[in-house]
Amino acid sequence: MTPMKWIITLVMLGLTSASAADAEEIGCVSPTWRIWADDKICVSAFDGPRVPGVTCHLSQARTGGFEGTVGVAEDRSRFSIACRQIGLITVELATLPSERTSLIFKETRVVRLVDRARRTLVYLAYSTKVVEGSPFNSISSVR
Repeated sequence: MTPMKWIITLVMLGLTSASAADAEEIGCVSPTWRIWADDKICVSAFDGPRVPGVTCHLSQARTGGFEGTVGVAEDRSRFSIACRQIGLITVELATLPSERTSLIFKETRVVRLVDRARRTLVYLAYSTKVVEGSPFNSISSVR
């Protein structure tokens, strides 16, 4: 996605917390090669804004071709998330609120839920674009 498209998306959403702009792109692979449609799967890393010691990696499909190059193609709502503890988690989970709009990647949202009974953080990635009757989603847990 082009930087301008990210800016427009973030401005439209009125985002005030961590966002896709805070994500670091790790790399991309091209699962198919065609002359005019270089589709990609890209992996980004982001740290939770209120939970130091946790990093999530999100892979997303990106549409190539002429439309993808100029930033007007619609990416498919396909993604996967994995979150891991990479350091000491110093926040008290009993008082940590769940965040419903913490991280946004175009039509993919990542929210943090707190399972207090199991002292576990649950990160849910879901699509705001309903495809064939149900939203695509993926979860990862960190204890």
